[in-house]
Amino acid sequence: MDLVIARPEGLYCPPGDFYIDPWKPVDRAVITHAHSDHARVGHGHYLAQTDSEGTLRTRLGADINLQTLPYGEAVVHNGVRLSLHPAGHVLGSAQVRLEHGGRVWVASGDYKTEPDGTCTPFEPVPCDTFITESTFGLPIYRWPTQAQLSAEINEWWRRNAEEGRASVLLCYAFGKAQRILHGADVSIGPIVVHGAVEPLNAVYRAAGVALPPTLRVTDPEVNPQMLKRDHADWPGLQKAIAGTGAERVFVTHGSVAVLVRWLTENGLEAQGFKTEYGDEDVADRAEAPSVAPPAEPPTEAPA
Repeated sequence: MDLVIARPEGLYCPPGDFYIDPWKPVDRAVITHAHSDHARVGHGHYLAQTDSEGTLRTRLGADINLQTLPYGEAVVHNGVRLSLHPAGHVLGSAQVRLEHGGRVWVASGDYKTEPDGTCTPFEPVPCDTFITESTFGLPIYRWPTQAQLSAEINEWWRRNAEEGRASVLLCYAFGKAQRILHGADVSIGPIVVHGAVEPLNAVYRAAGVALPPTLRVTDPEVNPQMLKRDHADWPGLQKAIAGTGAERVFVTHGSVAVLVRWLTENGLEAQGFKTEYGDEDVADRAEAPSVAPPAEPPTEAPA
């Protein structure tokens, strides 16, 4: 029997009797990270990585029944040895390692292979079977480095400030906003953030992530947008899968067919898993948060 199968509720571990990132309410859920397409309300019990407690309680409610586990520490449930390992996606993001009957499976959740300074970097976990995302599983997706992105944003901000114009960046409140802030050159000017961003900034700061001081505004007008993704690009997916040493790979949301074909052509046993995960930007578009570095300091803190 496979250690993980797809059910209408989500990805299910039959011997352990628990789900990984289920999209329908279940009794026991292991959560890879707090983006809303993976962490949903209504589960009886949540298990997640220690650093994700603040984001999960902020987003799902302070009173959720949540158990946390540090990276690398294992628990045994119904004979399944379970541990969580860094995914490099957002604060507290984790890969789920399952060991049972001499077999090792790893479910990646969402991941990014380049370190960005805001979360524990991705670590490949050796396994027999790897369940990977493929959000950007096409050869056209190749991201610039974190340093290049930060330099581009800072240069654009500096140029606007010199011309007396405000600079507004549209981004997702959890993960992307903190990456932008972490790389911001605070010598250029003060930084104003949307109301949806600031509570999550507090969680990141409490976890020891260095973020610059920010002011809060509730409803800025948003316009420019720069490329900044918290998922692995095509080379990152290839690197991550190779790093596991897995001979069998299941592919979830994204460009499933393309990645499955590439894996098969390269000698691996590969197939897709049908899930209800998606781009977290779409799942939470109602928040419409932004980070806005103004050209000049405001005369008073926004309400």
